[in-house]
Amino acid sequence: MLDESEYLRWLETAKSFLRSAYGDLEREDYNWACFKAQQSSEMAVKALLHGIGSPAYGHSITKLLTAVRSEGVEVPENIIEYTKTLDKYYIPTRYPNAWSEGVPHEYYTRLDASNAIKYAEEVILWIEKVWKHLREEKS
Repeated sequence: MLDESEYLRWLETAKSFLRSAYGDLEREDYNWACFKAQQSSEMAVKALLHGIGSPAYGHSITKLLTAVRSEGVEVPENIIEYTKTLDKYYIPTRYPNAWSEGVPHEYYTRLDASNAIKYAEEVILWIEKVWKHLREEKS
């Protein structure tokens, strides 16, 4: 049985992170845009998992997709590629000790942020398609 309300709660959180990432991009806070794109994708995948009643623990989107696969959902290769890139933005975008010198914001560019946002958008679109398909299947 699908849990639509739980799916929607998590998906709205994902979209909220994505809106915030756009604001960071505009302010040239590229490290934060990258981090929030990662968070957006993480919340979107967790939306799907919670919606189908499956545990959703951890912060690696790539690992969360393993749980999605174990539920019988096929994950396209481009989505895996996007999430592997986004996973790299979870820690070093925020912590100075992830770098040998300097501070996180010195290491991220507009291109990094733009690509991260694009990847997060693609993950969300894919999640929405999967959810729509699952709802039609259950009807």
